[in-house]
Amino acid sequence: MSLSVPASPAPAAEPVLRPASLVGRTRAGLSDALAEIGVSERERRMRVGQLWNWIYHYGVRDFSAMTTISKVLRAALAERFTLDLPEVTAEQVSSDGTRKWLLRMPPVGARDRGAEIECVYIPEVDRGTLCVSSQVGCTLSCTFCHTGTQRLVRNLTTEEIVAQLMVARDRLGDFPGRTPPEGAFVPNDGGRFVSNIVFMGMGEPLYNFDGVRDAIDVISDNEGLSLGRRRITVSTSGVVPQIEALGAEMGTMLAISLHAVRDDLRNELVPLNKKYPIRDLLEACRNYPGLSNAKRITFEYVMLKGVNDSDAEARELVRLLKGIPAKINLIPFNPWPGTRYECSDWDRIERFSEIVYRAGYASPVRTPRGRDILAACGQLKSETEKLSARARLMLEQSEAEAAALAG
Repeated sequence: MSLSVPASPAPAAEPVLRPASLVGRTRAGLSDALAEIGVSERERRMRVGQLWNWIYHYGVRDFSAMTTISKVLRAALAERFTLDLPEVTAEQVSSDGTRKWLLRMPPVGARDRGAEIECVYIPEVDRGTLCVSSQVGCTLSCTFCHTGTQRLVRNLTTEEIVAQLMVARDRLGDFPGRTPPEGAFVPNDGGRFVSNIVFMGMGEPLYNFDGVRDAIDVISDNEGLSLGRRRITVSTSGVVPQIEALGAEMGTMLAISLHAVRDDLRNELVPLNKKYPIRDLLEACRNYPGLSNAKRITFEYVMLKGVNDSDAEARELVRLLKGIPAKINLIPFNPWPGTRYECSDWDRIERFSEIVYRAGYASPVRTPRGRDILAACGQLKSETEKLSARARLMLEQSEAEAAALAG
């Protein structure tokens, strides 16, 4: 009797790696691209300036539109590179005008299917804030945060961080000669539709320090995207060793996800506190480069019913922050499926805010935005299944070892 052997399932098709996009590259990255197609070193500086202006000031999506560059060079660029933006796989618009985009990044390797991340645009009458991600997933596992329930896959590249702003400006008509989508809620003060950026999306920015720093250099360059560093806020859960470097090398505004005034509670809410307790965190804040009344640190405090919202905790918060130029953002908790926390009652939030305000600190209560599309603070989480960070590392190591053996 012969045995039939079932056919092995066909291997999944590997993603086709597309030509690299120049969108999101630093000046050095654009220079490298020009070198790849044979542009002389002497000519590159001028050509980098031209590319920079067309990509970041005008937001062009086709090399043929770059009329100050010769046809021969445009053709060479188009043969080797693209000006593609990440694919918008989903767009949701909240009843309050907030927009959430699910972006799929191009594959970065033969085994990569293209990471998915979320970014959120929050418009107001006089400003438009873009909340960007710095990692795919998150490693911190803050218990009140929906994003924290997704495993860390990898850091986003500089290009992927910048591309989020490029997508937002492209979708909103926020480049010269463009107009916003019909019915879109955008600022009406005559300024840019995206006027501020907060690194408060997926991930811990200070665990992707180099990528975030280089992205901020691109975003703040006054010959391109032209977003001043004081309009950029980097939020950290408390990576103490990197806080001084953030101020010295990036010069942005700083926000601290505090959320508790006792180490035992913060250990639970923000497990990173076990490594960098409140005392060390606040000492780093006191030494933040450039700290002044004109450049205050924002302390974020999510209001959790019966957990961290008592009068005593409000008074302790004031005591802890004494001497630090600061404002305190009180954030009504945004529920998400499966959470065990509830938002504090509104009269409790108002009482907490009053105690802080009477002590001399601005204590605005952040208006919840985008709750109906899970775009509010702490709610971001892409839907794609991802490799764990350890699995990703093992894969990259095995590929490197195979390459070394082959060589």
